[in-house]
Amino acid sequence: MARLVFGMNQSLDGYVDHMAFAPSPALFRHFVTEAEGQTGSIYGRGIYEIMRYWEQDRPEWGVDEQAFAAAWRRQRKWVASRGGVALGPDAEPVTGDLETAIRAIKEGQEGEIEVAGPVFAQSLTALGLIDEYRIYLHPMVLGRGQPYFAGPRPPLRLLSSARMAGDVLRLCYVPV
Repeated sequence: MARLVFGMNQSLDGYVDHMAFAPSPALFRHFVTEAEGQTGSIYGRGIYEIMRYWEQDRPEWGVDEQAFAAAWRRQRKWVASRGGVALGPDAEPVTGDLETAIRAIKEGQEGEIEVAGPVFAQSLTALGLIDEYRIYLHPMVLGRGQPYFAGPRPPLRLLSSARMAGDVLRLCYVPV
């Protein structure tokens, strides 16, 4: 059975905003390694549309960007959306009852499946479907953006912590 992991970069004041800060090259390399080991990703519509950036090669990309794109393209992708969304290669819609569909994905796969997007992750949190939360805590205060926890915070237990590139901390939590 697959494990669902929700992990994103976050500011000290709890916000996710991919336009406000980007990972350092060393931290990005960590994300490449993670993507290479993942079975797939489950997205809400908004974050899926952002991630489609990786579908087309760009001349300005370096080795790590090319490696991330290759890993991302290899993965299966599932997209939950109440409205229509154009799906790219290796992507399929999540249809029917959300809980039933996500449980079927978990049961039908092995390994780690990334969950992306705070609002979508909140839906899965409310259903008790996320197995691990990974917060990449950056030493900055944004004062705006999308909160990492878009709804009530679940009771969590710290699984591990690690200092990443620069002053970023990775905090891994599991539901209790």
